[in-house]
Amino acid sequence: MTYLGMHLETWYQVLTEPLTFSVLFTAPITAPVPVFLIIMAIMLIAPLLFERFKLPGVVGLILAGMAVGPYGLHLLERDKTIILLGTVGLLFLMFMAGLETSLNDLKYNADKAVIFGMATFVLPMMFGTVAMLLLGYSFLASILVASCFASHTLLALPIVSKLGIMRSQAITATLGGTLITNVLALLVLAIVVKANQGSLNLSFWLFLIPSLSIYTFATLWGVPIVGRWFFRRFGHDEGAEFTFVLATLFVVSYAAELIEIEPIIGAFLAGIAITQLIPQLSPLMNRIQFIGNTLFVPFFLISVGMLINPTILMSEPRSLLVAGVMIVTEVISKFLAAWGPGKFFGFKFPSIMVMFGLSVAQAASTLAAITVAFQIKLVDQVTVNGIIAMILVTCIASPSITARWGQGIKLDDRTSTDDGKQPSDNPFAADRNLRILVPVANPDTENNLLQLALILAKKTGGTLLPLHIILDNQEPRTPDIKAQQNQLLAAAETAAHAAVTAVEAIGRVDDSVDKGILRTARERNADVIVCGWKGFSTYTENFFGSVIDNVVNHTIVPVIIARFSHPIKSTKQVFLAFTEIEISSPVFQHSVSLAQVLAVELKGSLQLLHVLPRTRHIPLNLEEMGLNSEVSVQRVRGNFIHKISMVVGKDDLLVLTAGTHSDTLGLPSVGIQPEAIARSHRDISLIVVHFPR
Repeated sequence: MTYLGMHLETWYQVLTEPLTFSVLFTAPITAPVPVFLIIMAIMLIAPLLFERFKLPGVVGLILAGMAVGPYGLHLLERDKTIILLGTVGLLFLMFMAGLETSLNDLKYNADKAVIFGMATFVLPMMFGTVAMLLLGYSFLASILVASCFASHTLLALPIVSKLGIMRSQAITATLGGTLITNVLALLVLAIVVKANQGSLNLSFWLFLIPSLSIYTFATLWGVPIVGRWFFRRFGHDEGAEFTFVLATLFVVSYAAELIEIEPIIGAFLAGIAITQLIPQLSPLMNRIQFIGNTLFVPFFLISVGMLINPTILMSEPRSLLVAGVMIVTEVISKFLAAWGPGKFFGFKFPSIMVMFGLSVAQAASTLAAITVAFQIKLVDQVTVNGIIAMILVTCIASPSITARWGQGIKLDDRTSTDDGKQPSDNPFAADRNLRILVPVANPDTENNLLQLALILAKKTGGTLLPLHIILDNQEPRTPDIKAQQNQLLAAAETAAHAAVTAVEAIGRVDDSVDKGILRTARERNADVIVCGWKGFSTYTENFFGSVIDNVVNHTIVPVIIARFSHPIKSTKQVFLAFTEIEISSPVFQHSVSLAQVLAVELKGSLQLLHVLPRTRHIPLNLEEMGLNSEVSVQRVRGNFIHKISMVVGKDDLLVLTAGTHSDTLGLPSVGIQPEAIARSHRDISLIVVHFPR
């Protein structure tokens, strides 16, 4: 048959069989290059097209997958490659959800996560079981289908991240609730399968409960320890860092399979475990989110779309009844599960609708459960058809609802760690657009200083100003000196671009380093200067003035003086230490704000260390300090330096305010106490904040 003849026969089949779109192509495309080209074209065009019509791009990827899949135009087959990449995308989606889940936020909102998680599990289980029993399903089949209603996939999570509301209380409660309901739903699946096989015995329970407990503890406790060791030793290699994160994701996910729970639970736990090691605004976090949101997650959404057969519901009338009951039951139960706890928590209606929008989507766990149920013949093809229809409706509704109501979540619904009002003159406020000047001279310390400066620049929507100064000592400047300057500034620009932060690299020739820093700060309108510090000053430097002394004594902007003994990204806790004299200082609130920003962005807990005199007790008003009442406060009496050294660990970051005697001859500009701590404890990472008087 000729090429034209084959196409005429194809179009004849299309006209005579209008419901079977897949006859447009007699065989799917299998060559690697065109397959990948089609998928890349979908990833590029579908989101842009749907967002142009004010629809979520996520919906476009799902519908595009359905269009090119085996039940649409049949351009592509859902083969092993698509399944592999779709599975990786699903794991990456759950992993990024875990990365966005702060353990501190979960701690502060644990009650909300537990209540919502139980509600979004129990209500769909009850409604679903009754509905399926009324349709004539067996008891075991009804429970299993109901467990599909109870679980959900965070399909609209990229939308929430894009809206910048990931740390709101409603989202934190939903993320924690997702972990609870998905684990319980998958446990129900395991129990029903064992019961159907007649092997639901004591040995099953003796294996499942201990193994799940040990696995969760080992993940949440062991991964951070291994991660800190790795980042401390190989933190200079960005490629190794990214590979370690991916390896952690798949090792933990595979371990979940070994104890017979779904890998998506392991991926979520892996994200929660490793999130404390990766600052939210760091280049590494940006790379993870970029790769996930632009490649792996779209693969998953396209693969989900390829599972949907829009014509299969017409093959049997009962399919429409079953599908309708499933959709109505699932939507009503999920809405009530969000509305009830949301009202109890005092959330406004947009927050409740976002909780509902995130939790209504059915995809990954649902498909896994119903596939297993069909394989063991616990449900029939009609049930599978109904589940597919429910997936189609909820996958379209979820991102639409989330995008529509997510824009209405206000800042007053933020997490507990972000509570409190900041004063309008706070130099570290989120809307200040700070210009952060950071001198770079030593490649060994440049990375930590840049990470610190990038956190402040990106948090405030500002600009990074890396500066390198070549001394004008009247001698010929060799090409090596200029090459080193270019190399240091290029590394700073690369780090800023990786963190999606504006950067203005500055190479300068000046007669002294301190004067060069001060002149550049004035010329480039810098708001904050970040300087590296070796941790001590010689007496000669104190007498004649070191670089830091001269900068501190003559600057008109705040100076952050930092000495790091470990990679800043591996910080566990941020300690703000102070005495009763500092509390009355007008700039102390600024130190509190800086410590709070660092704790949030470094995923560490904020600890206040109040050193009291031996005979007095001075109360603290945390609300006046802009902090939540649940922030930990340690009150100790005795020698300031000794008490701090007993509390602060090697993976912690200590924040101090510079002394008030910066212009006293023979004394360090950072203050006696900070320098004494730095001298005697080389393993403590230290930040000293100086505010001009």
